[in-house]
Amino acid sequence: MSHSHSTHDTSNRNLLIATLLNVLITTVEIIGGIMANSLALLSDAAHNLGDTIALLLAYIARRISSRTSNERMTFGYKRAEILAAFINAFVLIGISAFLVVEAVKRFSEPEPIKGLLMLIVASAGLVFNLAAMLLLKKHSGDSLNIKSAYLHLLGDTLSSVAVIIGGILIYFFEIVWVDPLITILISVYISRETWSVLKQATDILMQSTPAGMDIQFITKELAAIDGISNIHHVHVWSLGDKDFHFECHVDMEKDLEVSKTAMIRSRIEQILHDKFDIGHVTVQFEFDECDDKDVIHKNNS
Repeated sequence: MSHSHSTHDTSNRNLLIATLLNVLITTVEIIGGIMANSLALLSDAAHNLGDTIALLLAYIARRISSRTSNERMTFGYKRAEILAAFINAFVLIGISAFLVVEAVKRFSEPEPIKGLLMLIVASAGLVFNLAAMLLLKKHSGDSLNIKSAYLHLLGDTLSSVAVIIGGILIYFFEIVWVDPLITILISVYISRETWSVLKQATDILMQSTPAGMDIQFITKELAAIDGISNIHHVHVWSLGDKDFHFECHVDMEKDLEVSKTAMIRSRIEQILHDKFDIGHVTVQFEFDECDDKDVIHKNNS
């Protein structure tokens, strides 16, 4: 438990440092982008601005999610991280779409660009982006929230590399159309990488069945336990990206006292934990009570 707490504290600290680094990067690139008249540099700055907000939101959500449950929030605050991941992913895709539109305009209306200044600023951005990204890399598998923040930084690092290449081409060969082209390539790549985070966060918020979990297979495993006649009205969902919940009605073959169902409940919990990594189980025992014995209850009323 202490190891887990220490890891959580370390990831929080690294997330805060990465946020502060991004504030610095954003400030430098906005000033440099305006001075160099580079849309690619400004697009990188815009991504960094969005990422600064995203990282700050991720940090706040990380702090909130560690709060214990109470009478008002009986499930605790773990969904705060998922909500932050959803907002971050949605905003990042929106920023990318806006920059693509601006880049298309630049193709028809090219403007002079200061390639050397663009190159210097982008190089500085790359150094800071790499530092921030490395701070979160080892924690990116801890939660969807941290993964979302890490993807922001990965996108920014790749953006800086692309802008540096663009700066070289503009400075030495005066190929100004490479500026909007890089902007589009960066935006498309980041949107593609972010889409999976947005989809996963949406699924969790909608309480969808977690990916990879086959409800029919799970119910067959549980129905094979001695004494169980039928498993129905099943619900499987995630509170967070690694916190799975399961509830169902268990129809017994015999009308048993509640105390005699304890061993069966324990067996159900063991199977769900060992085979499906489900840690939170709610079971309603009954004896030929429900008229509807479908695995998924169709009536939501």
